[in-house]
Amino acid sequence: MVFRWGVFAAACALLYLRFSGHQGSAHPWADRRWSSDPIPWTALLGVLALMLVNWGLEAWKWRMLVRPLQPLGYMRACAGTLAGTTIGLITPNRVGEFAGRVLFLEPEHRIEGSFATVLGSMAQFVVTLFMGGSAVLLERYFLRYHDVDALAWDVLVWSTLLIAGTAVVLFFNPVTFARIVGAIPWLGRFEPESKVLERFDRTTLQRVFALSSLRYGVFTLQFAVLVHVLAGVPMGQALAAVPLIFLVTTLVPTTALTELGVRSTVAAAFIPADPAAVVLATASIWVINIVLPALAGSVILLVARIRTTPASA
Repeated sequence: MVFRWGVFAAACALLYLRFSGHQGSAHPWADRRWSSDPIPWTALLGVLALMLVNWGLEAWKWRMLVRPLQPLGYMRACAGTLAGTTIGLITPNRVGEFAGRVLFLEPEHRIEGSFATVLGSMAQFVVTLFMGGSAVLLERYFLRYHDVDALAWDVLVWSTLLIAGTAVVLFFNPVTFARIVGAIPWLGRFEPESKVLERFDRTTLQRVFALSSLRYGVFTLQFAVLVHVLAGVPMGQALAAVPLIFLVTTLVPTTALTELGVRSTVAAAFIPADPAAVVLATASIWVINIVLPALAGSVILLVARIRTTPASA
């Protein structure tokens, strides 16, 4: 219970610091030059609805991954996924998401569940790299919206695709992935638990990858819609820019307090529009996709029944 209240307090404190402006970034909504324009409520409601689809797909994917260990009801999988967003919010690059999720597994399955959860994160990472690399390729040779040195584009294109290719090989060969994990000194003691990766057949991995791709499409559409309605960027141009933003923000190390600032800076660099409007769109998608689920997850962590001892204890 102390742990749960600690996570809840940390999440609340972090959000207070983020929105109180103590990190040096002004509120994009504090001085809207376009305040006379009607608020696009229909678009915002649509993006909110897509947020439910986004995290619903993620819960479905996680439920599929942990099924060999412990069958979960869909609602408990949703609860675990939202709880993961809360712990992820207070850890660098949201790496703590898996810790919040595995609390909703039985204690004896949590270490194995961590490895299964990491496999799902790898699928999302691969999709982000491939889509980002493809967007850079499109930008480099066809669209050319940005006046950036050609060599820099080439390095980004081919390094991204190379990393993505390596990651996808590991994802679809979990036996090799498990051996690599076992060879890492500080993970070697978990080698027996890492063998859970070998249980996933090609069909399951393809379904996980498909769900990751579908989820990527959902949150890309969300961001593009907000950039379109708030910054006035043509929808096609927004859809081309968003994968670039996701690629860079995925590769740049961040903490929860700096994540919004990094996203806003990268978005303003890649989207040729009023920077204040772009920052507003970025802040809005961060609140909708991260803050609201994290707040729901913090409440779930406080009230959920979570066992701390194995059934045999």
